[in-house]
This record gives sequence, C-alpha cells and structure tokens, in this order.
Amino acid sequence: MKDLVEYIARSLVSDPMDVRVEERGRGNKVFLRLQVAKEDMGRVIGKGGRVANAIRQLLRVAAAREGKSASLDIEDPR
Repeated sequence: MKDLVEYIARSLVSDPMDVRVEERGRGNKVFLRLQVAKEDMGRVIGKGGRVANAIRQLLRVAAAREGKSASLDIEDPR
C-alpha cells in the first residue's frame, strides 16, 4: 500500500524525490503518512481536497482487498 501512495504522489508532484511515505501497522489497520515539498501540497490535496480524497479512496480499496483498513495523513511541510 505504501508503494501505491508513493506512485500516485510521485506522479502528481513536480519533484518526485521529495515524496516520502511512512507506513505503520497495528493488527488489520495500516496508517500511512505522506510528506511532499511545500510547493507541491496544492497538487496533492487538490481543489477542495478532491485529489487527497481520491487517493484515500484508492487506498481503502487496496486495503480492503487484503482484508485490512487503511488511513492516510498528509503532513504539512515545515
């Protein structure tokens, strides 16, 4: 699932090398944290959060196929 989020995020941003995804799991739950460069936040979140919600939906489907649940947090760059 980490690979899926990395692939999607790197396809959206202008500098793919700044994409970092951290994955933690606890039982059947998977928690992912996405970090991108400050100038790419708008591309990853999208207008009204539509792109971010689409990524989360794809992640939920991929997790459900494995019998898990997943959540994605997009961290604000500093």
